[in-house]
Amino acid sequence: MPSVKDVARLAGVSAMTVSRALNNPEKLGAETLTRIQSAIQTLGYVPDLAARRIRGGRSSGKTIGVFALGTATTPFAVDLLLGLERTTREHGWNLFILNLLEDRPSPEDIELMLAHRPDGIVFSSMHLRAVAVPSGLGERPVVLSNCYAERAAVACYVPDDAEGQYQAVRTALARGYRRPLSINLPRPSPAWPLRQEGLLRACREAGLADALGQYDLSTDDAYDETRLELERRFATAATTPDLLICGNDRIALVAYQWLLARGLRIPQDVAVLGYDNMVGVAELFHPPLTTVQLPHFELGREAALHLIEGRANDRARHELACPLVDRASL
Repeated sequence: MPSVKDVARLAGVSAMTVSRALNNPEKLGAETLTRIQSAIQTLGYVPDLAARRIRGGRSSGKTIGVFALGTATTPFAVDLLLGLERTTREHGWNLFILNLLEDRPSPEDIELMLAHRPDGIVFSSMHLRAVAVPSGLGERPVVLSNCYAERAAVACYVPDDAEGQYQAVRTALARGYRRPLSINLPRPSPAWPLRQEGLLRACREAGLADALGQYDLSTDDAYDETRLELERRFATAATTPDLLICGNDRIALVAYQWLLARGLRIPQDVAVLGYDNMVGVAELFHPPLTTVQLPHFELGREAALHLIEGRANDRARHELACPLVDRASL
C-alpha cells in the first residue's frame, strides 16, 4: 500500500508538504496542491485517518470496521450493533460503522473504510441473507454477522432458525393443539427452508404432519394474503385451526387484527406463535405475543470477539440459539 513518502516522491515535495495538503490544504499554493492530489490519485493512496486520531490524542487501541447493510437504520436489528459496540469497548477496541444504502459497498465505501485502517471488518445485515464479500480489503480478517458469504469461505454468525422453530412449535404442540396452520415467509427468503425444517420436525414428532396446514406468502410485503388465507381456513368448522404459526411478528400482527375483529379469543379459541421478537412491539400485543427471539445482540458480540480473539483460521458457519419468549398467546 502506498505511503505518504511515495506520494511526496512522485509529487516532488516533502512528506511534510503532503501532510499539510491532507490536513490544511488552504495553506498550500494551487499548483503544489494539484501536483499532490494528482500523485494521490495515481498511486491510489488512502489517508490514514486512524493515525491522525492517534496523533490528536483522541484514540488508542485497535479498530473494527463495520459495513452495516441497512442495520444502522433499522430499529429491528439495533441490538446487533449494540452487541458489537459494547464488546469492542469492553476490550479497549474502537468501532467504525459505515451504513450502506446499497446491497454492497461501492469503491468509495471501501476507500473510506480502509482510510480508518481497521484491524478487522464485519459485514452485518438487517435480516439473514447472502452477501458478496468484495475484493480490495487487503489481508484484513473479515467476519459476517446475520449474513453469510455467497461463495468464499468466510466465518459467519447466524441465527439457528431451524432449532428455534423446532423448539417453539414443539412447546406449542405439547400444550395440546392439534390443528396447526403455518403462514410462512416467502420461499425465496433464506430463513424459509431453515424454519420449515424445524416446523416439520416438530409436527412429525407429534404425529401431526398430515394435520399441518401451510401457506407461503408471495413476497415480503404481502401481508394482506394472511387475511385471505384466514378467511379461507375459517370458512368451515372442519378447517378451523387451533394454532396459528406465523413466519414473523408482522404476520402475527395482521392475524391478531383479523382474529380479534371476528370475536375470536387468543389463545382460548386460537393460539398464536410469532417469530423475531420485534423490538418494542411484540410485548405490546394484547394478549402479549409468544414468539422466538432472534439473537441480534449475540450475533454482534460473537462477530466482534471473532476479530478481537484472532480466530483467523475459523471460517465456519456458527449458528446461535433462538430462544422462545413465552408470553400469553399460547
